[in-house]
Amino acid sequence: MTKKERIQGIIAALDQRYGRGQDATLDHSSPWELLVATMLSAQCTDARVNMVTPDLFRKYPSVNHMAEAVQSELEDTIRSIGFYRAKAKNLIGCAKMIRDRFGGEVPASLEELTSLPGVGRKTANVIRGHIFNDPSIVVDTHVKRISGLLGLTKSDKPEEVEKDLMRCLPREDWIDWNVWLITLGREICIARRPRCSECPLEELCPHAARTKSKR
Repeated sequence: MTKKERIQGIIAALDQRYGRGQDATLDHSSPWELLVATMLSAQCTDARVNMVTPDLFRKYPSVNHMAEAVQSELEDTIRSIGFYRAKAKNLIGCAKMIRDRFGGEVPASLEELTSLPGVGRKTANVIRGHIFNDPSIVVDTHVKRISGLLGLTKSDKPEEVEKDLMRCLPREDWIDWNVWLITLGREICIARRPRCSECPLEELCPHAARTKSKR
């Protein structure tokens, strides 16, 4: 089996297991809310973020409200999230820039998004994919780890992983790939205790093959 054929098999298996077009797992009702939630999710679980954002968005329902927030009060609202002080500062700075530079609307391009305080490539690519339907690879811990186990990248650097995946995956599958691997990583391919025998990719994964040979 060639690498291309194996990738096609992986995509088909993930499509059959999870389907296509799933939304981000972070609760949101607007581009701004998804941006905020994604910024908060850095080194924090989506479940925890989804517990915090309802109260956060009631207190700060718009870009303008967040831009005028008192940092200490914002910190109190998101205190249960890791690095809450830095995130509060970035949220206020991000809101001010969106208000003053982008007319209150979340920008669409990678360059504009990554110019915002606290927004890196991962966050920018979430917004590009789920809000603007612009195919992009989101390299979180699950995507990086599982793509490596599948032999699709040898790098541990997110930007290099992103480039490797962009080279080998069909562009039309990029957004779904993000959701598929995040879901797989949470349910089956768990970092410290992967359940290879339950994985839909068992027969296509070099790591699973090595694990099986040791049994």
